[in-house]
Amino acid sequence: FQAFVKKVAEIVAEKNPADVTALLECSFEGAQTVADALRDKILVIGENLSIRRFLRYEGDVVAYVHGGGRIGVLVRFDADAACAASAELQECGKDVAMQIAALNPRFWDKSLVTEDVVEEEKKIALALMDNDPKMASKPAQVKEKIAAGKMNAFFKDNCLLQQEFVRSDLFQGSVEGYIADAAKKLGGKVTFVDAIHYVKGEGIE
Repeated sequence: FQAFVKKVAEIVAEKNPADVTALLECSFEGAQTVADALRDKILVIGENLSIRRFLRYEGDVVAYVHGGGRIGVLVRFDADAACAASAELQECGKDVAMQIAALNPRFWDKSLVTEDVVEEEKKIALALMDNDPKMASKPAQVKEKIAAGKMNAFFKDNCLLQQEFVRSDLFQGSVEGYIADAAKKLGGKVTFVDAIHYVKGEGIE
């Protein structure tokens, strides 16, 4: 099974299929397609198998696999020539990927938090103040300002780049700060672009 998955991953890397349907039509070995090989593996392994999802990144990418394949994370950076091929960037990416694997943030950056989520969080904060005897009598404008201020705490809890970096032995501050610090030490520029976080069995419930 693992050898089959590795081969399929190599095909994804080489052929860049648009989706699972296109991947299944790709050549596997000789005249076989990936779909043919998949049917063969189902017979050999004796379990029903399907290819549900994949993602392919190009550029400055770092991969991290946790728990023997239970969690997989890809982190994509935009790095300049001073940083791109360095072992330090790989180490930085692995640390960021480990944070994603451990904390599974809802958003990568506070700029990605949708307006409806912001409004919902403010509504919750206002409702809590209305039910707090010490806060209930405060003017509405004051409560609004307090609720807006609480969003910074929400961002720190839910947004990767604003989260406290968990490896405090390496860096004290946010994930964004850790990436910037790593780039500074390399004498270049590194920008977090995107990531993917896969968990075994996720989405088949």
